[in-house]
Amino acid sequence: MKAAIYIGKKSLENDVRIQSLVKELTDGGCAVSTIAKGVRPAPDTDFLLSVGGDGTFLSATAMAADGGIPVVGVNLGRMGFLSENRPEDIAKALLTGDYTIESRAMLKASVKTGVSSVDEWPYALNEMTVRRRGAAMLGVDVSVDGVQLPTYWADGLVISTSSGSTAYSLSVGGPIVLPESKVLIISPIAPHNLNIRPLVVPDTSEICLKMHSRDGHFEFSADNRTALVGEDTGVVISVAQFSLRRVRLNRSNFIEALTEKLFWGEDVRNIK
Repeated sequence: MKAAIYIGKKSLENDVRIQSLVKELTDGGCAVSTIAKGVRPAPDTDFLLSVGGDGTFLSATAMAADGGIPVVGVNLGRMGFLSENRPEDIAKALLTGDYTIESRAMLKASVKTGVSSVDEWPYALNEMTVRRRGAAMLGVDVSVDGVQLPTYWADGLVISTSSGSTAYSLSVGGPIVLPESKVLIISPIAPHNLNIRPLVVPDTSEICLKMHSRDGHFEFSADNRTALVGEDTGVVISVAQFSLRRVRLNRSNFIEALTEKLFWGEDVRNIK
């Protein structure tokens, strides 16, 4: 077995929990190497371990997803929906096969931004977002499979996968959906419409965006990468031709993660 480790922050390289994880893996016969951000793992790599939080996991996704290499989230961050596993739980699970490999849908954008990190990797695991850049409100014309929706007047718009339903989409009022749900979520950011609501569409949909604003430009982001583009730029978003292979330890559970990390359903009447 071969594993590569990507560590988001240099300060974590000497963390005793990570050193212990590496020792457990090597003692179990696994060859382990460390790679830097943006470096693709060797094609015969069995796992890419992402050490940090969910932001680090998103960076690791860009390094491994299109190569089909499974990514394991090692949580040394704060929230950890994608990067959910404690370092001490990982080695034994990988060495004994006590895990499941999930297929997580990725988004693809058809847009030229002039920013290499976006143009060379026009994909996202959680969401793609358009946001106003200046003080003026942003108008977003949206069509879903050619059907025009009413214009969104807002600070921006989030197009999210089911994986991203607990990320930016959640913070702007979008619904929580189970990761295996085959849907996309369209959620406005601070809408200036009293009757606007997030919209859930099939993940087979093609979503076209056209922005207009008095400022003449806006921000486009794909997960944790952002570019400034002009309002004459159209964006077409659809599900990518490949998926992320995410390693889930068999003890983990999405509903339990919601209650533990987001205190979902916390109520004195629910105390057992």
